Amino acid sequence: MVGAMTEDLSRRIVRVVELSDPRLEDYQNLRDRDLARRRGAFIAESEVVLRVLVTRPEHRIRSVLLADSRLDKLADALVQLPPEVPIFVAPQETLDRVVGFHIHRGVLAAVERPEARSPEALLRTLGPGARRVVLLEGLTNHDNVGGIFRNAAAFGADAVLLDHATCDPFYRKAIRVSVAGALIVPFARANDTADLLAALRGADFTVYALSPRPDALDLARLERVPERVALLLGTEGPGLRDTSMAAADATLRIDMAGSFDSLNVATTSGIALHALRTAQMATTDGRG
Repeated sequence: MVGAMTEDLSRRIVRVVELSDPRLEDYQNLRDRDLARRRGAFIAESEVVLRVLVTRPEHRIRSVLLADSRLDKLADALVQLPPEVPIFVAPQETLDRVVGFHIHRGVLAAVERPEARSPEALLRTLGPGARRVVLLEGLTNHDNVGGIFRNAAAFGADAVLLDHATCDPFYRKAIRVSVAGALIVPFARANDTADLLAALRGADFTVYALSPRPDALDLARLERVPERVALLLGTEGPGLRDTSMAAADATLRIDMAGSFDSLNVATTSGIALHALRTAQMATTDGRG
């Protein structure tokens, strides 16, 4: 069956001959993270991410670039691409020379960057059914941002809101670490945390800040979780700004053994989202 699908795809395959081919411009010099932004695109990487992309029509794929060794295995996904999407194929060595470093997964896609939405517009789109939102303040590590989006997708967060200092969830590494969660969970950005909090207040969300401070309320002792809740997370080390924590409805902590008080922020998001989702589901079941 794979062979038959590959044969059907053969007319759409473009074999890369020239490294300077202008059709490959989106993929050249990938370490320059601003390059894709100027072209209005982002780059997605890995088989897992590509398989998610082809199932989500809200993301418009410009083209795909594959190592030739990956073509047969991905044929079933590639046939789902719109017919106008070119599929560039090259030996691994040629692919590496195009992008400027070794892409050991051998799978890339250039995707149109969607039009940015304000937090208010995103929350309106989600409507009254939204239950959990994550807020990020000052997170500049792509691994952490990708991990948080992975947890947000896993535990049913409806959106992620970002301040201006938080890094781009559509950066190639962030998407890969998120296991495509950044393509699934919608996000919006505002200039400052205060603007994000104002948007949430307007949508009747209760905001919980997460902090290891000893005077914070133990998450496990939270007796009642509101129907609509937002988690506010800050960067590791400095943490949240005092003004941001003061503006939250409450500050929560995750109890740890002994005197240890440090968790990775992505890990923190997973624990907290799981706890809040479980509590909200229990409350809903109790009402029924």
